[in-house]
Amino acid sequence: MKNKSKAHPILTIDPSWTLFLDRDGVINYRNFDGYVTTPSEFEFLPGALSGIVRLSALFQRIIVVTNQQCIAKKIASKRNVEEVHRYMLAKIEEAGGKIDAVFVADNLKGAMKDRRKPNPAMAMEAKTMFPDLDFNKSVMVGDTNTDIQFGANLGMKTVLIPSKELVTEKADLIVEHLLQLSDLIKVSR
Repeated sequence: MKNKSKAHPILTIDPSWTLFLDRDGVINYRNFDGYVTTPSEFEFLPGALSGIVRLSALFQRIIVVTNQQCIAKKIASKRNVEEVHRYMLAKIEEAGGKIDAVFVADNLKGAMKDRRKPNPAMAMEAKTMFPDLDFNKSVMVGDTNTDIQFGANLGMKTVLIPSKELVTEKADLIVEHLLQLSDLIKVSR
């Protein structure tokens, strides 16, 4: 019997590319009923930690961009969210991976100065930090419409990791987890 499975598309990049990652639903389990506000609530998704380690060797830099309106809602403090990120970064570093920067949009949805995805504010801050960053040589991985819109609006390749959230935006690639994504990337030197 013939194998009817489709070959996965391969994304070809060079070593100067940047990887943007959403946090909840991409790196760690997303709390659909609330927020991840402490390190004890932070749990890596299957394939995420090993995927980040492998992706660290493929991309020039990896940047996390995360909407965390739990801060504006006073459910968590900036310090709480920073503690979660310190824990996440320590675990990634222990495993041999790297995250070069974490940007947090802590305002309420629809605020006057809305930094939340799909708005480009966090990407522009990343560009200020890394002036050679080229959005056309970047990949955005997310689990929501706003993640895919954020990447597409900036000219990035987009990757969706499906969750129970309905996503209607079309991503360039759909993967189960970050480890699978690392298998689909080819680096041209």
